[in-house]
Amino acid sequence: MAWMTYISHWFEQDDWYEGLQRVNMSQVRQVGLLAAGCQPWNRDVCAASGDRFAYCATLAIYVYQLDHHYNEFKLHAIMSEHKKTITALSWCPHNPDLFASGSADNLVIIWNVAEQKVIAKLDNAKGTPASLSWCWNAGDALAFASHRGPLFIWTISGPDSGVTVHKDAHSFLSDICMFRWHTQKKGKVAFGHIDGSLSIFQPGNKSQKHVLRPDSLEGTDEEDPVSALEWDPLSTDYLLVANLHHGIRLVDSESLCCITTFSFPSAAASVQCLAWVPSAPGMFITGDSQVGVLRIWNVSRTTPVDNFKLKKTGFHCLHVLNSPPRKKFSNQSPTKNHYTSSTSEAVPPPTLTQNQAFSLPPGHAVCCFLDGGVGLYDMGAKKWDFLRDLGHVETIFDCKFKPDNPNLLATASFDGTIKVWDINTLTAVYTSPGNEGVIYSLSWAPGDLNCIAGATSRNGAFIWDIKKGKMVQRFNEHGKNGIFCIAWSHKDSKRIATCSGDGYCIIRTIDGKILHKYRHPAAVFGCDWSQNNKDMIATGCEDKNVRVYYVATSSDQPLKVFSGHTEKVFHVRWSPLREGTLCSGSDDGSVRIWDYTQDACINILSGHTAPVRGLMWNTEIPYLLISGSWDYTIKVWDTREGICLDTVCDHGADVYGLTCHPRRPFTMASCSRDSTVRLWSLTPLITPLQINILADRSWEEIIGNTGVETLHVLDLLSKYGLISALSLLGCVPSPDSAIEPGAPRLLCGKVSRDIRQEIEKLSGNLRVKRLRWFSECLSPPGGSDNLWNLVAVIKGQDDSLLPQNYCKGIMHLKHLIKFRTSEAQELTTVKMSKFGGGIGVPTKEERLKEAAQIHLRLGQVQRYCELMVELGEWDKALSVAPSVSVKYWKKLMQRRADQLIQEDKDDVIPYCIAIGDVKKLVHFFMSRGQLKEALLVAQAACEGNMQTFHVSTPKGPSFSDDIYKEDFNELLQEACRELAEWYFQDGRAVLAACCHLAVDNIELAMAYLIRGNELELAVCVGTVLGEPAAPATHCALELLARKCMMTPAWDLAADLLLMTPDSELQLVKLCAFCPGCTEEISDLHQKCKLPTVEECMQLAETAHADGKIFETIKYYLLSQEPEKALPIGIDFIKEHISSSDWTLDTIYPVLDLLSYIRTEKLVLHTCTEARNELLILCGYVGALLAIRRQYHSIVPALYEYTSQLLKRRKVSVPLKIEHLSEELDAWRACTQIVNPSSEDSPYTPPSDSQRLVYAALLKRLKEEPLRGIVGPDYVTGSNLPSHSDIHISCLTGLKIQGPVFFLEDGKSTISLNDALMWAKVNPFSPLGTGIRLNPF
Repeated sequence: MAWMTYISHWFEQDDWYEGLQRVNMSQVRQVGLLAAGCQPWNRDVCAASGDRFAYCATLAIYVYQLDHHYNEFKLHAIMSEHKKTITALSWCPHNPDLFASGSADNLVIIWNVAEQKVIAKLDNAKGTPASLSWCWNAGDALAFASHRGPLFIWTISGPDSGVTVHKDAHSFLSDICMFRWHTQKKGKVAFGHIDGSLSIFQPGNKSQKHVLRPDSLEGTDEEDPVSALEWDPLSTDYLLVANLHHGIRLVDSESLCCITTFSFPSAAASVQCLAWVPSAPGMFITGDSQVGVLRIWNVSRTTPVDNFKLKKTGFHCLHVLNSPPRKKFSNQSPTKNHYTSSTSEAVPPPTLTQNQAFSLPPGHAVCCFLDGGVGLYDMGAKKWDFLRDLGHVETIFDCKFKPDNPNLLATASFDGTIKVWDINTLTAVYTSPGNEGVIYSLSWAPGDLNCIAGATSRNGAFIWDIKKGKMVQRFNEHGKNGIFCIAWSHKDSKRIATCSGDGYCIIRTIDGKILHKYRHPAAVFGCDWSQNNKDMIATGCEDKNVRVYYVATSSDQPLKVFSGHTEKVFHVRWSPLREGTLCSGSDDGSVRIWDYTQDACINILSGHTAPVRGLMWNTEIPYLLISGSWDYTIKVWDTREGICLDTVCDHGADVYGLTCHPRRPFTMASCSRDSTVRLWSLTPLITPLQINILADRSWEEIIGNTGVETLHVLDLLSKYGLISALSLLGCVPSPDSAIEPGAPRLLCGKVSRDIRQEIEKLSGNLRVKRLRWFSECLSPPGGSDNLWNLVAVIKGQDDSLLPQNYCKGIMHLKHLIKFRTSEAQELTTVKMSKFGGGIGVPTKEERLKEAAQIHLRLGQVQRYCELMVELGEWDKALSVAPSVSVKYWKKLMQRRADQLIQEDKDDVIPYCIAIGDVKKLVHFFMSRGQLKEALLVAQAACEGNMQTFHVSTPKGPSFSDDIYKEDFNELLQEACRELAEWYFQDGRAVLAACCHLAVDNIELAMAYLIRGNELELAVCVGTVLGEPAAPATHCALELLARKCMMTPAWDLAADLLLMTPDSELQLVKLCAFCPGCTEEISDLHQKCKLPTVEECMQLAETAHADGKIFETIKYYLLSQEPEKALPIGIDFIKEHISSSDWTLDTIYPVLDLLSYIRTEKLVLHTCTEARNELLILCGYVGALLAIRRQYHSIVPALYEYTSQLLKRRKVSVPLKIEHLSEELDAWRACTQIVNPSSEDSPYTPPSDSQRLVYAALLKRLKEEPLRGIVGPDYVTGSNLPSHSDIHISCLTGLKIQGPVFFLEDGKSTISLNDALMWAKVNPFSPLGTGIRLNPF
């Protein structure tokens, strides 16, 4: 296996422990991504191949891939290597895994999208490649050209590799817009020019330069750029050309004449892009440049077949997928009627009018718009399959949460717009009018004022009212100088500060009255209002200094000037929790912490290798600071000792803005020059604190004081003369107790204090409230609020107490129909279908109609119906079919439904509902990925809203209503499971749990939280739900206790386990593994109510004498000599697996217990053989457990791990490599029936011997006790691609998508998903070192 090349050296040695380190897991988890939009500057910036399409943002290429299971496109990769604007993109026609890109820094790159890596790079492209394309006649050659030319050919590999110049394509008189190789005729290429002309080159023919200009331009100097250029795929000579103003022409490249000029409905329309439709020869589509109108054309007609207005903004580029997405659902083989041609009149089928003959092709168009929007439009169904609207297309300089709503995030960009996003749905809800130039900074108005202040590069500052959608105020005091920062005072809503390149920081009122103009010796880049003193403001200046001003005085001089940075200071930020403390970021790469009261720099944070831009204090942990830099990283700092706690590398360019909301203090947003906004969870930083909340610890272990609150308290005590009295009692609070070095992390912000105050006012079950309120505060967005609303519904809360936004999420089944019915009643617009007119009827149609009328008059209604069906007039047939029989009518309705399903048309819905075929309709929706619609129909059926026709037969009565209702309930559960799995596979485990809670399936809801590693949330929810959730809650508590073992927080782990019933065995494992000193271990034994270490030794010897193997192992592990348990336990297991009838359940409890031996004992040289045997047995049993739990991705790695240890270590175990290989092959062969790896992979049935081996394997495994947890783990963020360095999994040899887990050597990595699954079935590291894996 590929992974062995990464870790084979670990299997060669027996003494591994020395020199190993535990690399901390990432303290920052990515939980959301707002992808960039498509850039509107260069033309060839979208491409497609097979089931993938890609588009270019400014600095990165976004690749989307079809998920065949759900028939939807998902973001697969972000390819980021270019340092300047990407100018062109081209997909390789010979290899669907390869595409090429060029950029403004004269760089051309060849990418492998499957492996997500660069495979070739041309650093000096001799000019910016404005257009590039693979050479159709050569698999490894790429052509590119700058605007002036010439055309270069880069042969990537082989003996002729290198760059050559095309012998004819050079010395052009007009700049090149684009060029296109002919797909069939070898070496033929056409160029489109700025002046509207074409140049055509073909080997063996005379070169044609600057020909076929539009007639209206001949003899003039006017320019009408070629905006689109495509060869007719069915012709060697025909070329479709669009000029921006002149329109579209079909030209003959041989005779150099125009065959057809196409006419637009309006003279104002102009073409920005066009594309042929491969699935319908002779048809092409165009996109207008002014408005987003998609037009469908056929070459035989000069006017459009149809027009669709898809967006208000114009098109930028178009590309049609070669093969449309395949649908899972299929009733019958597709019809064989294909009436297509290219450059001649399409012959209509007998049943179609001329307009219907040009019906919309079954194609999917990748549409990119001038506002950055990107979508995949299904032309046949006239609907979006995918739409990514309103993405920023350039650097995002700033981001801020709305003060009164943690779900709304505003971003400011180089593209001249401010956008407001709903971070739960990751969609834009507002966008500013634009045309502001570059927007460097934004600041929300305080509270609920719904206004944003923006700062621009040349147009001053403005206030945008987002509800009114317009600018309501402008400030021009800085003239044309760039304003780098704007800050709206949140203590005094009438004051706004701006700082500019003119050297001034200006304080004004919102109506424009200037209060102060603070002059600096150079440009001012940053300013920030103190959150503890409304009259204090700090600035960062190009002169390398930080200044503090007091605006309540008339003086324009600073109160303090802080010096120390060696380059310009950019942003400054006051601490929200420590009065007088502020930080500054500089181009010298450092962050400095200043204390206003001490007049000094109290710490320097060094680690960034480029200028620092983003700065953010945490609003709950007073010493936690986050910084972002031009080195592409985000760093998390503990400012007490200047330690960097974590570095995040997922952005692909400079990081500018960082922000969080006080009501969700551990969810952070960041923005970057890579045009993305990313959402992060910081909760891993406070794991012990979260567990303190779960374990119901005292407030003192959860909430702490900072200097701000303590000084206020001391002032009050002093005022009333109580200081001296309280000091005698030792009751005076210590200032800054929460920020002393080494102190545990405590919550010190307003939100945590408010929660405490509210809880202390209440009576009753306070723990439930505490769990919910803290969970909502600490959890990232993405479903936690929805989850708690559903928990409240299940616990019987009155519906009137549900929040207004409840109906926007996943609703409980008892509310679903009611809410959707209400929603339908509010809709007043009825959409009418368009019908086209005909120009005559074919003779055959006339004959059929005449025959049908005769049958009808003869009373032969069924024959009449069949002829109407043949003519396509289903409505007439169905209207009279009941006169034959209800059974015949129903059968006819089913045929019509089957046909519409085959055609993938929404028209099928009323037919299925009319005949009560709910199952077919639900499966139809599920096949299209419309899972919420499937759930809605299934629930409506369960509530009796779907009438099922009971057609009695002579043989007996129809089914009872109870049987139908039972079928509908099963259908509802199926739809719910499918929707939950869709969310889960999309990295949204919390919403997956919501789906199951909505239908009262608490067991599966809890299982999805555990499989998503949302352990703290699972415990909170499970505790509130009570007994129905108890087994899963206990499972989550046990996993959390394992997590505490690595913190280490042994007391906390014990508290968690003591919350579970029958916890003695789990407490034994905890105490056995605890590596503390004798006193610490004794204290832990006492807490867990276990015998002392000395007593355990005696109990072990007694049990050994009595032949009680399990008791012997248990007590030896708790004694001073735990290594004595190893040979006893291993011999027991070896003896069992030597027999033919052993089962997993007989040996696993012993092996699991044995694995908790202390690491320092296990790695002793005297235990080498026993250790190796333990690792092998754990590896093999882990493989069996992985099969039982369906952890398919790690089963081969566990078998290989066991085989390598058997091969390389001296052991004596009853396992053979050949036997392991035989089992693995049998598992692979037999599970491909249930879960084929690919729709296209050839299926090879398992042999009889493989069936026997697999049957024996299943007999040995039996069933998983907690059935809900069966299935792979998938944590939040698993689906999010990263810009950062590629990490290769040492289990699979493939690139890791999503969170990465580092193994103990500090180099080897596996995905966090694989790490979680591995640790649940085999506690020891894949490196074979004997060190336990703990990724929880």
